[in-house]
Order: sequence, then C-alpha cells, then structure tokens
Amino acid sequence: MKILRNYILREFAGPFFLCLGVLTFVMVLIGNLKRIADLVINKGVDIFSVIQIFIYLVPYIVTYTLPISILVAILLALGRLSGDNEIIAIRTSGINLFKLILPLLTISLALSLALAAFNDQAASYAHFAYRRVLQEMGVKNPTAAFEEGVFIDSFKKYILFIYHVDQKKNRLNNIRIYEPQGEGRPTRVIVAKAGEFITVPGENIVKLKLIDGTSDEPDPEHPTNFYKLNFRTYFMNLDITQMQDKVVEKKYKEMTIKELKVEAKKLKSEGINPAPLITKIHEKLALAFSCFVFMFLGSSLGIITRRREKSINIGIAVLIIVCYYPLYIGMVALAMEGVLPASLACWTPNIIFTAIAGYLTYKLCAS
Repeated sequence: MKILRNYILREFAGPFFLCLGVLTFVMVLIGNLKRIADLVINKGVDIFSVIQIFIYLVPYIVTYTLPISILVAILLALGRLSGDNEIIAIRTSGINLFKLILPLLTISLALSLALAAFNDQAASYAHFAYRRVLQEMGVKNPTAAFEEGVFIDSFKKYILFIYHVDQKKNRLNNIRIYEPQGEGRPTRVIVAKAGEFITVPGENIVKLKLIDGTSDEPDPEHPTNFYKLNFRTYFMNLDITQMQDKVVEKKYKEMTIKELKVEAKKLKSEGINPAPLITKIHEKLALAFSCFVFMFLGSSLGIITRRREKSINIGIAVLIIVCYYPLYIGMVALAMEGVLPASLACWTPNIIFTAIAGYLTYKLCAS
C-alpha cells in the first residue's frame, strides 16, 4: 500500500508544481501587463523596482492558483491512471478506492490549513507592501479614496461605503454614508443608488453628488431623532484636509483576521453594520478550504471519466472553475450586502461541491 501511495503522489506532484508555477506566472504577468508597461515607459520606473512590486503580488495570486492547480493536477494524474486501466487493476486486487484517495485528501486538508494561515498573514502583508511601494514610487491613483468595498473614513464627520466605483466614467453606485452623532445617539445614514464626485480646484473639499436616495434628517423638535427624506439629487461637501500627507492604511483584504475582528467590533459600537468585514474573514477561510473541495471532487471525477487525454481533463477542470467561482462571487456579494449571513454565503459553494464529491465517491466505492 505504501508503494502504491507514493506512486500516486508522484503522479500528482509533477502536474501540480508545473501548473502552480505556470498559472501563477501567467496571472501575475498577463493580468498586470498594462501596468508594467505604464511603470516602465510612462513613469520611468527601473525594471528591478517593477520586479519587486510584482513579487509582492505573488502571494495574493497564489490564493487562487493553488486550489486550481490541485484540481488540474488530480484530474490529470487519476485520469491517466484510470485511462490506462491501472485503477481497474488496483480495484481487482482488493484495494478500496477510498483508501486510494485518502492520502490525497489528507494532503489537501493540510494544504488548506496552510493556505488559511498564508492568506491571513503572508498574502495580507504582501498586498499591503505592494501598495506601499507603489506610493513610494509616486504611482498613486488620485481617486483611491473612493475605493469600492471598504469603509472610507478619510473625511471629517463621515464614513463612506461604496459598493461599485467606475473611475473611467467618474460614477459611483450603491452608496452608504454614515455620520456618527456621538455616544448614545443614533448614527445618521444617507443611502443613494448612484453618485459622482466633483473636485473643487483650490479648496480642500470634494463635492459629492448623490442621485436617487434617502437621507436621515434631524427632527427640529427632537434633534436626537431622524425622519426619512427622499431625494432625487443631493449634494455634500467632503473635507479632504485630513487626507493630505496621510500614510498608507490597510484595506480590509490586507488585514489579518484578528485586525478585521477588532475593526468590526469598533464599527458595530458606532451603529454601523460590519457585514463587509465579517465577509472578508470568511472569504479568507473559505478560499483556503477550496483546496480540499477541489481535491475531493477531482479525485472522483478523475477516476469516473477514465480519460487519459490531458485536454479532456483540463476541460473538466475549467468547467468546474467556471461553475465554482461565479457562484462564490455571487454569494460573497450577497454577504457584503447583508442579504445572507457571511458564515452561510461564503461557505455555500464549498458545501455544494463537497456534497457532489461525496455522492460521486460513494457511488464509485459502492460499484
């Protein structure tokens, strides 16, 4: 059994490391080719500095390429064994197929645990270091203060949360603005479907135009109470004085789980729903455990399909990825909106695909 286990692990290891290296390199390079050209040609940054900042991108990319590499490698490895009838020979010798894939599942579980720690520490730190180096080079997006998916506290009095930012069209969608009123008083909330920001030359303010929404307005007779006011257009002046000379602060995806919990507790005490932060915590963990899910599903499919051709197995892997990640993104969006609890939404794809894998493995071992 030990010889057989080592044989299967060798069949898996080769495609895994090859796929991990190639896929990570392609995603880092192709996904950022335009930025590389801009840094070197337009910004005059030397090539060694460019290499440095893209090295910082690798840990974040590995978060996605590691599970995908596991899926592709296990389909190739077991697909070849099944296609060459080696799986049939193993079964006729009296070896249960679950015992055959158990070492692979153990390794994938260990990789999931390692990736969870990696996501929490290394990937978070590396992405933060990447942005810090960009700022030191003077390569900074002037509209970075209006980033989507984070609570923005760069303005006096207000905390903003914007679900989508279209910087090309200078357009904001689904906006939440919070104005804490102090201890013991309810937080004022402004909600708008759309908006746009307008810079005011020579002044330390940004004018924010909100479109189609509602605003909490103080009751003149009872200032501690609010009433809802519907509006078609609403203008706000945001003071950007405290943004000047501001050090680079961590985004939520760059925080560790411990830091996210502290920030969530702080926001909750101010009467703000911390759903986006709780979602980030579950994202880190759910993505890590997709390693186990993909190994479990890929093991059963690799044996069932009995395809030696690499193109077929890669096609199956692509089909799984195309089904898994859009579902995952959709569930995360629902968690960010507060429609579903993050503990349910982020883990739903893993639960569904694990259930499918369990059913296929049961049918395989029972036949």
